[in-house]
Amino acid sequence: MVPHPVVIFLILIAIVIALSALLSLFGAAVTFERINADTHEIETATTEIRSLLNADGIRFMYVSLVPNFMAFTAVGLMIAAMIGAGVAEESGLVTALIHKLVIVSPRWALTYILAFVGILASVAADAGYLVLIPLAGIAYLAVGRHPLAGLALGFAAVAGAFTVNMLIKPLDTVLVEFTNDAAHLVDPSTSIGLASNIWFSIASVAFLTVIIAFISDRMIEPRLGAYRPQDAAAGTTTDQSTMLGEQESRGLRFAGVGLLGLIVVFCLLTIPSWGPLRNPGTGELIGDSPFMNGLIGLIVLMFLVTGWAYGIGAGTLRTLTEVVGAIEKSIKSMGGTIFLFFILSQFVAYFTYTNIGTVMALSLSGVLQAANIGALPLLLGFIVVVAIIDLLLTGAIAKWAIFAPVFVPLLMQLGVEPEAVLAAYRVGDSPMNAITPLNAYFALVVGFAQKYDKGAGVGTIVSLMLPYVVWLFVLWTALFAIWQILGLPWGI
Repeated sequence: MVPHPVVIFLILIAIVIALSALLSLFGAAVTFERINADTHEIETATTEIRSLLNADGIRFMYVSLVPNFMAFTAVGLMIAAMIGAGVAEESGLVTALIHKLVIVSPRWALTYILAFVGILASVAADAGYLVLIPLAGIAYLAVGRHPLAGLALGFAAVAGAFTVNMLIKPLDTVLVEFTNDAAHLVDPSTSIGLASNIWFSIASVAFLTVIIAFISDRMIEPRLGAYRPQDAAAGTTTDQSTMLGEQESRGLRFAGVGLLGLIVVFCLLTIPSWGPLRNPGTGELIGDSPFMNGLIGLIVLMFLVTGWAYGIGAGTLRTLTEVVGAIEKSIKSMGGTIFLFFILSQFVAYFTYTNIGTVMALSLSGVLQAANIGALPLLLGFIVVVAIIDLLLTGAIAKWAIFAPVFVPLLMQLGVEPEAVLAAYRVGDSPMNAITPLNAYFALVVGFAQKYDKGAGVGTIVSLMLPYVVWLFVLWTALFAIWQILGLPWGI
């Protein structure tokens, strides 16, 4: 019963415009200290609400219409990913892989495998949203389960646990660097490393895998009931046999050869010290390197190469013309989503321009800082504040640039390690990603859901994700509190 997503964001745009004018009229502003992302020095800054109804605001809305959309990186990532994913899906590779997974895995384990892989997908930045979530829906459909339950599972895993992983990922380098800058305000000799949260992250991945899978099996899927293929949107394939034929088996062998060849090429580009995908200055591969910064390219090539190789082997996509046709078909299907992204990009740009989210975040952090309570209650309060602000400011780096210089020094003076503060931030920053419409990929998930249920909308996704958000937040916070009380090491 929730209106169309486009209508919702048009209403939100109107609210932001009116609210910005009202708050600006009353001179709403806040002064704070932050870390300069370029110099890593602490600087004092004042942020005030900027009106969208004065001359500057009107000019901004008029001239930024196209730039806002062009700067919305989710669009480019989505289209790029669909180039490869479209070939893999049209050739039948995705379905064959899911069928193979279903055959070799016990039915009860499928949910846990998808949840685990979804959490680990954050090592590829946002690629998990574009690849894992639709795959989870297809996997559930392949075994006769409700595909919306699979989509919800994938979204909860990718978004709800985005800040933790069993591997070091590019996001960690920035978060740790900002943490050290803030810690040096109190003790210049105190620094933490990239693996400073690794033990807590590994434990969190295992813990959250079980929680997400349990919620999916015991709460979400029973509520959805049996799937009705007639609810699917026109053109959606809902006939998913779990048996592999000879052509499919041959296609998978060809796909394996294609994947092996791609791996060899990328090994030559990355393993040698002179590899062009290494950082040209430091030589590092993991962290700030062309390989990690352009990882979406590897994802696209992986699906493109293996999809075409599968198509040749299975006889579904033999010529380059057929491959191009598959790509065109996948991109045409995103017309509604791209239009929604156009509206969403305007809302995000207007909201950022007004500084409403920044002022709210700093005001809440100031209240918490002045509460004068113990270390653990302050850490738990910090988690709550981060979670609330994540509904409005979803960028993990932007929020930490503001929070780190406030809470890291404050808690260090109470005897709390910087790595504990960073771990608390990871807990607060993740679960709300699965429910806030300001998540750049929320609209994409709505689009995925509409393939299997043409009546699905924002309300559908919100209702599906609420149990995940509540239980992930409560139980993950409890794990953090126990970890802190027991004094367990956060990492290396």
